[in-house]
Amino acid sequence: METRKAVCASCDIACSVVTEVQKGRVTRVRSSDNPLFKDNICIKGIVAPKNFANPNRVLYPQKRVGERGSGEWQRVSWDEAMADIGMRLKKIITEHGPEAWAVSTSQWNTGTDHGLGRRIMNHVGSPNWISGVALCAGNTAAINRLTYGWYPWPDYDNTNCIVLFGHNPGRNSWVPVYNQIQRVKARGGKLIVMDPRKSECAELADIWLPLKAGTDAAMALGWLKVIFDEKLYDQRFIERWTLGFDDLRKRVDEFPLERVGAITGCDPVVIAQAARMYATMGPAVIPWTPITDQQRNSTSAIRLQSILRSVCGYLDVPGGEMLMGFHPKIISESEIEMHHVLPESQKAKQLGSDKYPAFTYRGQAALLEPCKRVWGHAYANQVTGCFMANPSAVFRAMAGEGPYPVKALFSLGNNTLMGYANMPLILKALLNQDLIVVHEHVMTPTAQLADYVLPGDSWLERPWMFDGYGWLSMYKPSQKSMEPPGECKSIFEVWKLTADALGMSAVVPWESLEDFYDYRLAKLGINFEGFASTYEVHFDEISFRKYERTGFATPSGKVELYSSILDSLGFDPLPYFRAEPPADPNYPLSMFTGVREGEYFQTGGRHVPEMRARKPEPVLFISPKTARDFNLTEGEWVEVETRTGKIKILVGVRDNMPDGLVRIPHGWWKPETEQGLGNLSGALCYADAMLCPDDGDFMDIEQGIPHLKGLPCRINKLPGLAQ
Repeated sequence: METRKAVCASCDIACSVVTEVQKGRVTRVRSSDNPLFKDNICIKGIVAPKNFANPNRVLYPQKRVGERGSGEWQRVSWDEAMADIGMRLKKIITEHGPEAWAVSTSQWNTGTDHGLGRRIMNHVGSPNWISGVALCAGNTAAINRLTYGWYPWPDYDNTNCIVLFGHNPGRNSWVPVYNQIQRVKARGGKLIVMDPRKSECAELADIWLPLKAGTDAAMALGWLKVIFDEKLYDQRFIERWTLGFDDLRKRVDEFPLERVGAITGCDPVVIAQAARMYATMGPAVIPWTPITDQQRNSTSAIRLQSILRSVCGYLDVPGGEMLMGFHPKIISESEIEMHHVLPESQKAKQLGSDKYPAFTYRGQAALLEPCKRVWGHAYANQVTGCFMANPSAVFRAMAGEGPYPVKALFSLGNNTLMGYANMPLILKALLNQDLIVVHEHVMTPTAQLADYVLPGDSWLERPWMFDGYGWLSMYKPSQKSMEPPGECKSIFEVWKLTADALGMSAVVPWESLEDFYDYRLAKLGINFEGFASTYEVHFDEISFRKYERTGFATPSGKVELYSSILDSLGFDPLPYFRAEPPADPNYPLSMFTGVREGEYFQTGGRHVPEMRARKPEPVLFISPKTARDFNLTEGEWVEVETRTGKIKILVGVRDNMPDGLVRIPHGWWKPETEQGLGNLSGALCYADAMLCPDDGDFMDIEQGIPHLKGLPCRINKLPGLAQ
């Protein structure tokens, strides 16, 4: 038996693990021996060898030969596939312009993009790159940059207090964060949890605030009211390093605790206790949360978290939130992307940037010069979320409802159909394409609508140099553990072949992924093989309070409590709370979705028997009172409906749920059921994206991302058993 150091990519947390290899196959994945990473593993990593050996895995390029969604496929060679893809893509670009090509990616599944997708698109001339990170961490990074020019990372090892806005790390999801919480608690640190559910983390908390779903911004304004009134802020830092404190204070004064309590449903006394604990027990951290970045007040709520870090003096200090910047001797993916080659005229065509500019080229343009001044490079594409098109705007253009047509889509490990809001619109958009190329492991519902399905490798079958998604100056090498089966190829190879097919071979000059990594590591004086053998993790030297030497990477050089960028874009420069629309008696319940079950990540994993046995069916959660009020019983099939769509789901009654709130799991489909347009393996019946609107009152104003935390819904009884 041999062992390899690896970085698990079964989700986006990137845990360091060890693979055990016998006769050229990975037989076991286990926790790393390094004390820094020990026990950072979950069921998704453990079951990976069986996952990627699944008999339903796509092993060879497949070409659609029937109508779109017919389920009729023909095996072809890579050469045949890429020649036809290149010819058809060039035709679309010639007829409609380069902006008619969109790409939708994820950070996991078939692998990180390496920055090569943006690099090719920038050379071609298309600004229409989208990703699930528009709703999950990428948008959070972009909005943080508006306040202080970089997205900070918590110094868990030295912090005294952790604040979770709805986040619920556990033994099978966000495991490293869960383990850090346990360590902080073990040494006497504090934990504050805000969550409408009595979650597992809420059970551990020193203070639990059961706030109403979607009211994160109001809660943060209440905290600031306490901190300002009781002078619990860092006055010296505010006087020297912030812009707009007096204006912010006037806005905060509009939110006395009685008002905040009425909005959030929480006791004002407990709100004040939590605010004092955060401000006085520090240094403290507010880790990223998949909750705040999916709300109609997302921009303000994210900004308020960044403001709390700043006014309490927890920014770039030990135990607080670190601004790490680029590694000085490793070429970042942001540099690989070459955003500077995309003409300004094409950047101006980026879909959604006119109405929802926050994370687009237009919204981030004022940060280019400050970023170069402070961090050495103009473009910092953190979590790949800082120069995106707006997904909803792209889908409308694909459906023929935009300012110009989008006629080609590459979907790379993304399951685009189910990965965003308003699935009925996305389905219409996909059916209106001239070319859809999918790079995947299995025939997802999105793959079933493609022209070509290209077989992707897995994280066991390729080397990887994890870069913290451009968030950290930290790199972790992952050694290749085994050869990919069949003709599966990495996303690096797909992008290289795409460049060749477009007659742009010089844009991707590296012969292999290892050569590419050697190029990026050259300044360190080491190649990838040596890097992977030497390091399990590699940091640049960590320093603090770097702003004292450089200022912040904002237009003013200060922490912008009053955002000059939002002001220049025509938005409120101060954070606010936008009240929810009037209640609709047709939809008496409130729904929150986007919740990932521990066995699955996003939409993947449901084809793995060991995982499916643990969670065989989609289940909603409601409180016992809600079940009584609507005459619902445990295990009953029901229909959940919003004004956007409806799905079928089982009822689960849980004591930890508040009355009137319905929890809907994310990403359900059934790979074992009928493929093709009529069913799409159950996606049309079970996927939460069928329920989520992406317009009007249920969109964030600055970003244009959907409100997934507190949508009006109703539960309909079904006659008999519905499956």
